[in-house]
Amino acid sequence: MSGQIYLNRAAKASANASAGTGPSASVLETLATRLAAPVDDATLSRATRHVLDWLASAQLGMVQSSAEGFVTLAAESEPGRCRTVAGKSADWWHALQVNAALGNIMEMDDLHRTSILHPGPVIVPAAIAIAEKVGASGAELLDAIVRGYEATIRIGRALGTSHYKYFHNTSSCGSFGAAAAAASLLKLDHAKTVSALANAGSRTGGLWQMRHEACETKSLHNAMAAQTGVQSALLAANGVRGPTQLLEGPQGLFAATTDHADPQAVVAQMGRGDGWLIHDVSFKPWPACRHAHPVIDAALALAKTMATRSVGQAADIRAIEVATYKSAIDFCNKPDPTTEAEAKFSLQHSVAITLLRGLAGELPQLIDFAVSNLADPNVVALRERVSVGEDAGLTSAFPNHYAARLKVTMSNGDVLNHLQEDAWGDPELPLSQEGLQAKFFMLFDAAGVERAVTQALLAATLALPMSTTVSDWTALWPNVVSQNSAQHT
Repeated sequence: MSGQIYLNRAAKASANASAGTGPSASVLETLATRLAAPVDDATLSRATRHVLDWLASAQLGMVQSSAEGFVTLAAESEPGRCRTVAGKSADWWHALQVNAALGNIMEMDDLHRTSILHPGPVIVPAAIAIAEKVGASGAELLDAIVRGYEATIRIGRALGTSHYKYFHNTSSCGSFGAAAAAASLLKLDHAKTVSALANAGSRTGGLWQMRHEACETKSLHNAMAAQTGVQSALLAANGVRGPTQLLEGPQGLFAATTDHADPQAVVAQMGRGDGWLIHDVSFKPWPACRHAHPVIDAALALAKTMATRSVGQAADIRAIEVATYKSAIDFCNKPDPTTEAEAKFSLQHSVAITLLRGLAGELPQLIDFAVSNLADPNVVALRERVSVGEDAGLTSAFPNHYAARLKVTMSNGDVLNHLQEDAWGDPELPLSQEGLQAKFFMLFDAAGVERAVTQALLAATLALPMSTTVSDWTALWPNVVSQNSAQHT
C-alpha cells in the first residue's frame, strides 16, 4: 500500500509541476489541459499523412477474408450519416465497428515506438465517425486526430513494457485517444473531457493471448477501443461523470496493469514550445509486424553489400544469425510459419524473403507473406538457415529504438554483418511524402481500386484541411466489398 501512496503522490507532483495547477489536479486533469492547446497548421498537415496511411491500410484490409465478419455486422445498419470503408452508408456505431477493425489487418498501420502502439487504426476512424455525426469540417477532423494521438501516446508511454507483456497497447491505450478525439469534435469542456477519458480508460483492455491462435480478435480490440472512447465522450456530453484519478488511483489503470508506471511520462513536455507527439509516429513500409522491420532493413542492406562485392547468391549462404531485442523474439520467433499472419510475425521468414528479393534488386512485396509462398523451396531453404537470439544491449534500447543485428556467413567462410539501429519509417529514417503516397497507391491497387479513383481520393485527402465537411471526403470512398462478402452488398 505504501508503494501505491508513493505513486499517487509522485503522479500529483509531476502533474502540478508540469501544468502549474493546484494540489488536487489529477494526471487526467492535467492531460485534458494539454489537449485544449491550439494545434498549428504544420501539425494539421502532418495529421493528413496519418489519415492517408490509415485509409490505404484499411482499404486493402477491407478485401481480406478476415474482414468479413465485421462487414456483415455493419451491413445490418440502416442508412445513416456515416460511411464505411466499403463505401456504404451506416449509423456511427456500425460504421465505426467496421472502419476501426480494418486498419491493422495488413500489418501496415502507423506506430509510436515508446508507447509500443499503433494510434491510427483506432483514433482515425473514431474521429471520422463523430465528425460525420456532427457535420464537422476536415480541419476539425484533423485537429481532433492530433489530440487523440496525444492522449494515446502519453498514456501508452507511461504504462511501460510490463503492461505490454500482457496487454495489446493499441487497444488498452487507444480508447483514451478515441475519447480525446471525440471530445474535441463534440467541443466538450475541461471537466467533461476528463470524464470522457476516465470512463474510456475504466473499461479498456485487450489481452495478447489472441496472438497465439488463429482468430480476428486483434481487429476486434481496435474496434472496441474506438467504440469505448466515442461512447464515453458522447455520454460525458450528457453529464455522465468518470473517476478523475483513473490512472494513478489505488485501484486505477497503473496499479492494475503495470509493474512500473511512470506518471511523469503522461505529463512531461507540456510547455508552450513543446510540439505535438503525432510528429514522433512512424510509418511502416513493409507488410509485417514492426518488430520484424529492423531485420528486413538489415537484410536489404546486406543483400546490397553482397551484390556490390559479388560474394555469392542465396544458395551460397551457409548461416544467418539474427540478434535483436527480447520483445521482437517474443512476438516474432516463428521458424516455420503456416499462415499469412504467422509469416508477418516471423523473423525467419522476413529475413529469408528479403534476402531473396534484395539479391534480385527488389524490395519485399505483399505477396511474399501469402500462404501460397510459404512453402517455396528457395524460401524454406533459406529460412531453415536462420537462427534467432537476444542481444541484451538491443533489449535495453527498446522501446526507444527497434534494432537488429544480422550476420550472414557464406559457404566460402566470408562473413557479412549489419547493425540496423532504427527501422525505416522511424523519425531517424523517415518515410518521405513520396514514399507514403507510393504506399497509398500500392495498397489501393492491391485492393482492386481503379487508379483514377485512387488519384482523386489522394488529392481529396491531402486537401482535408480545406474541406467543408468530412462527409464530402468520405463520399469519395470507393464502393467495394470483401472478397468473401458479395452476398452482403
